Amino acid sequence: MRGIRGAITVDENTEQAIGKAAQQLVGAMLVENNNLSTEDIASVLFTVTSDLDMAFPAAAVRRLAGFSQVPMMCALEMDVQGSLSRCIRVLMLVNTSARQGDIKHVYLGDAVRLRPDLT
Repeated sequence: MRGIRGAITVDENTEQAIGKAAQQLVGAMLVENNNLSTEDIASVLFTVTSDLDMAFPAAAVRRLAGFSQVPMMCALEMDVQGSLSRCIRVLMLVNTSARQGDIKHVYLGDAVRLRPDLT
């Protein structure tokens, strides 16, 4: 089992923008960068900054093919002064034989500032 980290920023606090960003990020984390399928996912944990309150990211991802049975949870990110705003973060736990160093973590939009060492 391995964890894949990811984050993306959203331009506006709308259900459509949050949903589109969450779907884009999860797709990039799973297939585009790590060559995994939904069958490999044990669970997905989302956090959002307090300025994103119009939708649950998990609700949008659940609408993607193969995700309806994946356990997901959303939570509010800690409100730290000076932190990145309008940000969705993800921790995806997957069953894989890949080594820790082979996992590709994904940071999109302004979220690349969170982990420049991984992008």
